[in-house]
Amino acid sequence: MAVQLHYDVAGEKHLPPLILSSALGSTGDIWDWQLSAFSSLFHTISYDHRGHGRSPAPPGPYSIDDLGSDVLDLMDRLEIERAHFCGLSLGGMVGLWLGVHAPQRLSSLTLCCTSARPGNTQMWGERAAAVLAEQSVAGVAGGIVAKWVTPEYAQANAEEVAGLRSMLAGSPPEGYAACCRVVEAVDFVDELPLIATPTLVISGASDEALPPAHQRVIADGIPGARLATIDPGAHLPNIEQPQVFSDLVAEHVRANP
Repeated sequence: MAVQLHYDVAGEKHLPPLILSSALGSTGDIWDWQLSAFSSLFHTISYDHRGHGRSPAPPGPYSIDDLGSDVLDLMDRLEIERAHFCGLSLGGMVGLWLGVHAPQRLSSLTLCCTSARPGNTQMWGERAAAVLAEQSVAGVAGGIVAKWVTPEYAQANAEEVAGLRSMLAGSPPEGYAACCRVVEAVDFVDELPLIATPTLVISGASDEALPPAHQRVIADGIPGARLATIDPGAHLPNIEQPQVFSDLVAEHVRANP
């Protein structure tokens, strides 16, 4: 059953709707720069996944079907028939689900630093178990955030990186662990050729969490998809290179009204 996601909105309702979907362990707050930048261009909605931030954290397990259905429920509540969708990491996996299962609700897809088959299932299972054992995400937060941005950016922006670490550490442990299990099970590789929605794929050149080879698989698998690489950039190029990232998204959205 879908849950009622927390969301934030910027931009007038008559503008083209654009939904921003976040990375595992992050909230819609990672899109603050884009919400501001897009406010005159799009009716922009950022949201927190179930089990994250201000959204409900129902008992697990969760599935990618659950996370995708939550987005469709959000669109229905906001009376949005079709939207542009930009998903980062876990959000990109939700975008792939929508592209396969609800293409009639999409005008375009932007899939950033994500994967059609993350693999490394042992690591995801161990991380979920560790978070549940400690009943906290704090113990893994430092190592994860170190992969979200490049070392150079982290050194020059210590306060912002500390904020990202605090955001991740504050994640509900049950919700975070359940979403780790979602990532563990994701596999859309064989379904990529079914996606007909105009798609932009974005890589961070130095992404260690989901390296550019993962995005190459997506771009090669979706007919007509375009691949762009942000350099320097790691797992959250929307934060590290916000203008470059936002220009890429805006260009793609405008090209596919």
